[in-house]
Amino acid sequence: MLPRLWPAVLSLGWIILAMAAAEALMAGVSLAADDGLVGAFATGALITALCGGGAVLTTKGRRFEMNFRDAVIFTVAAWFVMPVFAAIPLLQQPVALDPVDALFEMVSAITTTGSTVLAGLDEMPASLLLWRSTLQWFGGFGIIGLAIVILPFLKIGGMQLFRLESSDSGDKYLPRVQTIARAVGQIYLGLTVACFATYVLLGMTPFDALNHAFTTVCTGGFSTHDASFGYFERPALRWAAIVFMIGGAVPFLAYLRIVRRGGLRERVESQVIVFVAVAFVAVVIVALWLSFSGRYEIGEAITEAAFNTVSIITTTGYASADYSAWGPFAALLFFIFMFLGGCTGSTTGGIKILRYQIMAATIFQHLRQTIYPHIVQPVRYGGHAIGNEQVASVGVFVFLYFATFAVVAIIFAITGLDTMTAFSAAGAAVGNIGPGLGPVVGPAGTYASLDDFQKLVFAFSMVLGRLEILSVMVLLAPSFYR
Repeated sequence: MLPRLWPAVLSLGWIILAMAAAEALMAGVSLAADDGLVGAFATGALITALCGGGAVLTTKGRRFEMNFRDAVIFTVAAWFVMPVFAAIPLLQQPVALDPVDALFEMVSAITTTGSTVLAGLDEMPASLLLWRSTLQWFGGFGIIGLAIVILPFLKIGGMQLFRLESSDSGDKYLPRVQTIARAVGQIYLGLTVACFATYVLLGMTPFDALNHAFTTVCTGGFSTHDASFGYFERPALRWAAIVFMIGGAVPFLAYLRIVRRGGLRERVESQVIVFVAVAFVAVVIVALWLSFSGRYEIGEAITEAAFNTVSIITTTGYASADYSAWGPFAALLFFIFMFLGGCTGSTTGGIKILRYQIMAATIFQHLRQTIYPHIVQPVRYGGHAIGNEQVASVGVFVFLYFATFAVVAIIFAITGLDTMTAFSAAGAAVGNIGPGLGPVVGPAGTYASLDDFQKLVFAFSMVLGRLEILSVMVLLAPSFYR
């Protein structure tokens, strides 16, 4: 049975019209900056508006009603469709990117991955740089909505546990989903404004501060400079970025819980504590390596280790140095960091800390059950027992995540990439991290040297990872439509 598509088409139409409005706004920015991209953004806005208007008009007269199945179809379709329209200005003169490159760049932006095919960012038109950063920022908010509204009900990777632990508690405080979304949006905007103000106070130009505030809070990692955050030499700026990267990696519903009454245990989720602890231990290990290997003095080693380690763990993808050149041990550590991720319900990619906690608790419970067969001890998270369904969904997700990573890495290797590049590029794509390791896709390079097929595989993997894999796979199941 074919699903009804008109609710998704209608919703996509309005989203596409919003994209057209954003492109028109960028045309205004280009006009004010006199950077030569007015025509490119105006053309993009016109084409996008015609397509969005057509989608809306084809469903005119229908009473709008969207059930959960429609919402899933719309959400998955939007992540695949929106980069296409976002890429239209990049196809026009004077940018004139190849269609595959333009699509790659916009998928990377909207999924908050941060991988790029562009070089010479320091000389790029201001409107183009702002377009990339703005898309990342809106993509970050879309990711939070996906984690709060869609994934818990699809029971993907233990996300239903996140709904029980966070959303239901939030519902008592903020009764309606719309109210929760508004509150989370205010927090997201507030963090961005605070980040912007901090960057300006610490010496960034307002333009750099705006772009980097957008891409820090959403843990996206696009920069306005080829040297990424290495362009800014002040250590204070890097420590500010660390704070806001961690802020973007914390569950946004957790911010709502902080204002509620109760003890510390009720205010701070278990995964937040574990995430901060894991990040701290990782930073200490990398800092000690950098110091003892003689690459940096202890103070600089701590700053460089903290910035780059937090950037990868939170899947932001900023770089202040080429950490793949810090030796084999450091390269191995950063490869491992690619598979961590921040907290569930944040803007980060990767597997995420909550799932590791559940897996660890499951292993501990299994070992205890083996030693004491007659003891009944459920798996617990945050002091609460969780059911077999949640445990199973985490196991399925983690298996599919690594299976997807393996398949993508094999495809990259078959198409000619060396082992380090193939594995790190696959990890960067599925985990929405940005830079990989090595001279080709590492923090000192770009993805421009990949061929078109490799870029398309990477782009599809970015969307697949952003949608937590099962969101896409569930659309292939006939039972989903019954």
